[in-house]
Amino acid sequence: MNQHHIKIDREKCIGCGLCEKDCVAHNIALEDGKARVRAQDCILCGHCVAVCPKAAVAISGYGEAPVPDRGGRLEPEAVLGVIRRRRTIRQFQDREIPEAVLAQVLEAGRITHTAKNMQDVSFIVLDREKEKIEQMAVRLFRRLKPLAGLFSPLARRSQIGDHFFFFHAPIVIVIAAKAPIDGALAAQNMEFVAEANGLGVLFSGFFTTAAGASRGIRKTLGIPRGKKAVTTLVLGYPAVKYQRSAQREALDVRYL
Repeated sequence: MNQHHIKIDREKCIGCGLCEKDCVAHNIALEDGKARVRAQDCILCGHCVAVCPKAAVAISGYGEAPVPDRGGRLEPEAVLGVIRRRRTIRQFQDREIPEAVLAQVLEAGRITHTAKNMQDVSFIVLDREKEKIEQMAVRLFRRLKPLAGLFSPLARRSQIGDHFFFFHAPIVIVIAAKAPIDGALAAQNMEFVAEANGLGVLFSGFFTTAAGASRGIRKTLGIPRGKKAVTTLVLGYPAVKYQRSAQREALDVRYL
């Protein structure tokens, strides 16, 4: 991560105390009616920048400026409708994904919040090397299938074909992170943006397992040191249309 420093413009600061109140690290104090940074060792979550009504707080070292809140919120029922209709896609059209659409999907992952603001998520886009890497995983699973079949009827019935993992999809994104929850959060937001662009998504747990089990796959992927493959998004335009939602079990919840 680049070097970052919190700066407060005392001319702009009106001493409202909103930044002090919202600082999880207790790193901002009011002195003589103005906000002051105690130290430069906080988690740099940026809440102080976001909450200031006068844009008096800034964090240096980033290649972008904060985006003002323009208002506007999604309707809850519309969001629930998207979740309810969401289906895992394993049939894809022979159609490329435009670069602008792929960039939006990756941007959704980049800006996703992370635990302790670690910003520890990396994205590996499989395009030219996709076939080669898929075949590495296929060979691994073909070797493991006899053993897995001893414990799983599904494994016994499964046929490990040449496209068992990616189903001819045009793009695959492997998400790596130090903290699995950070990669999972990024993947969920990326899926929403992908589906908003008309893409279908498969979370390939099988390939993620293969990447975790094979040093060769991890080396070929170039997963950064200290990180591991958390999940794998298989992306493409669906070649199947679902007519209705799938049924789910009743809510299992307990209030204490």
